[in-house]
Amino acid sequence: MSKNLYPITDPTKMGLGRSIAVLTSGGDAQGMNAAVRATVRVGLYTGAKVYFVHEGYQGLVDGAENIRPATWESVSMMLQLGGTVIGSARCKDFRAREGRMKAACNLVKLGITNLCVIGGDGSLTGANQFRAEWSGLLADLLRAGKITDEEAKKSSHLNIVGMVGSIDNDFCGTDMTIGTDSALHRIIEVVDAITTTAQSHQRTFILEVMGRHCGYLALVSALACGADWVFIPEMPPDDGWEEHLFRRLADQRARGSRLNVIIVAEGAMSRDGKPISSDHIKKLVTDRLGFDTRTTVLGHVQRGGTPSAFDRILGSRMGVEAVMALLEATPDTPACVVSLSGNQAVRLPLMECVQVTKDVTAAMAEGRFDDAIKLRGKSFENNWNTYKLLAHINPPDVKSNINVAIINIGAPCAGMNAAVRAAVRMGIIQGHNMLAVHDGFDGLAHGQIEPINWTSVSGWTGLGGSMLGTKRTLPGKLMEEISQKIAKFNIHALVIIGGFEAYVGGLEMVQAREKYEEMCIPMVVIPATVSNNVPGSDFSIGADTALNTITSTCDRIKQSAAGTKRRVFLVETMGGYCGYLATMAGLAAGADAAYIFEEKFNIKDLERNVEHLVEKMKTTVKRGLILRNENSNANYTTDFIFNLYSEEGKGVFDCRKNVLGHMQQGGTPTPFDRNFGTKMGAKSVLWLTEKLKECYRHGRIFANTPNSACVLGMKKRALTFQPLAELKEDTDFEHRIPKSQWWLKIRPIMKILAKYDIKLDTSEHADMEHVIKKRGPFST
Repeated sequence: MSKNLYPITDPTKMGLGRSIAVLTSGGDAQGMNAAVRATVRVGLYTGAKVYFVHEGYQGLVDGAENIRPATWESVSMMLQLGGTVIGSARCKDFRAREGRMKAACNLVKLGITNLCVIGGDGSLTGANQFRAEWSGLLADLLRAGKITDEEAKKSSHLNIVGMVGSIDNDFCGTDMTIGTDSALHRIIEVVDAITTTAQSHQRTFILEVMGRHCGYLALVSALACGADWVFIPEMPPDDGWEEHLFRRLADQRARGSRLNVIIVAEGAMSRDGKPISSDHIKKLVTDRLGFDTRTTVLGHVQRGGTPSAFDRILGSRMGVEAVMALLEATPDTPACVVSLSGNQAVRLPLMECVQVTKDVTAAMAEGRFDDAIKLRGKSFENNWNTYKLLAHINPPDVKSNINVAIINIGAPCAGMNAAVRAAVRMGIIQGHNMLAVHDGFDGLAHGQIEPINWTSVSGWTGLGGSMLGTKRTLPGKLMEEISQKIAKFNIHALVIIGGFEAYVGGLEMVQAREKYEEMCIPMVVIPATVSNNVPGSDFSIGADTALNTITSTCDRIKQSAAGTKRRVFLVETMGGYCGYLATMAGLAAGADAAYIFEEKFNIKDLERNVEHLVEKMKTTVKRGLILRNENSNANYTTDFIFNLYSEEGKGVFDCRKNVLGHMQQGGTPTPFDRNFGTKMGAKSVLWLTEKLKECYRHGRIFANTPNSACVLGMKKRALTFQPLAELKEDTDFEHRIPKSQWWLKIRPIMKILAKYDIKLDTSEHADMEHVIKKRGPFST
């Protein structure tokens, strides 16, 4: 991101006199509607005219009623809908020059020179070709007398911006395409359901998932559910894989496992290029092992259903970025795609991304499978390496004689168990003895410590809560007992998984090193809390699950309000003093306002919000949704705001309130939290192993440097280790939040999408980047 390379303009006037058309093309994906909604509303906010193109490129060619003006109200209530409301179609006509000429004529007649295309690589390549031919198409139209000189001059240049909407996540240069996260939700829902029936009957289940020639969905699903084997097109199994598969399945059964799960990507193949189907694997397993085996082909279920919170936020943020990219484009700017890298918006040259995507296909066709994995990006490569390490027990011959303890601290959250499982298994692979500490620092002080092995953590990735047990107690008053237990159980390193208490507890342990030599061991804190308030990390394990819970509840509430009309719902969310959940749920659920502690508000703001809702009730959208973080203001409580809205809205709307409470801490973890927890758990133990080597002196471990006790967190685009002591500067201990929080910058988007007249800061831009420099969000 760079500052001041562009003149700062008034964003509400950027689009005056301009027209933008938005279309969805190719296969549908959940979250496309969020992108369409944001493009329309931000386009209107900038003063531009916005048009829907119905039925994709076919609508562009056919014109007439297929290209219609969009209004603010026309995109209401579409955020929570799967698929694409404006329709999508595979279009043969657009592939011919004659079809593209018709499309150009339709756009010129309406004065549209900005096109936002939401689709896969084929759709975006078509858009780029259309742009390259634009001047030639205009010249032909002029010659044929279909357009006038003046029309040609006004539309002399076509700007194109793409957003990648595809459940396959097969577009290189972007971490996540719109729809991928939702497709993973569908797959994991099925895996969880199948697991229970498979365990009852001791069955082997083979699941075939979509993805065309990309193995992302299969790989991440396998990582998120701890599958025994995964077949992906980028890395076919070695010759003789059948024997290896039989050994692994039989070994799992011998260890007491009651089920086997095998995941197959629909494009899976062997080294010699022959397809590997789920039926073929079923026949092999049944004939050789005699296991009761079933296959499930998921098919279009993966494309359907409600978009996840992540896909709605992704679509919304990309829609904003797409409009800005269109309005800032010049004739020299290459057509670009907008995307997220980590949590940052990026713009990438469209054809560079398309080229790398084609390079992957070429690498697979030529048998260069290692290259194919690398070309898919760092995120894909790390997923593959983590899966290979954790899928099957392969401990070293020589033990390290190191004891690593794992402890859960603070409130429970979904994904904690995935982190514990990954840490335990990675420790065993490194040759360590792994110890489980029950009930937090209390348990550590009272010796509730026992060995934990490979099979003890089987099936833990999909379990919510904390299997180890967790408490909020801090270690400060228990240091004497804790130091004795560390010595008694000969603990050489500690993995602390939890929320703000885990961070503060880690700090207290570091401070106690001066007095207790036993505390001089490497420690790592893995942030796991629904509140997402741990310094040193942009994301915490558990926050995504809580966000989806709030979002799906808000969907139901909005539906109820839409039925009764003229009703405003006030919903209280958790998060302590951190407004992350309220803000992100506000963006994902389409809220009218979200009150948080970090953004101070007074009675005038509350009054403005009431007036805004009164105006809204005059439109066709006769409902309101307001979110309030539990600690946003000591005096303006949920009851106070409810009473105020009820009184001020008398005769115009009535008001209802909901306090969501502890349901936000429960539930099974989302695919993101399973995956994130798995990667964090594995990475923490690899880091501890290196630290232990550094700290080994004179036959014992001695770690007292600041960088031997760190928080493992995701910062912008990478997983990084930051010393606990250094993070103190960035911590508001009274309110238990970091002093700087990245998500505050995207709050204006929520307000603009709710039709508030505010200024969007355009001084910080997502500059054009290049694909080769790309790093995935888990890139180290």
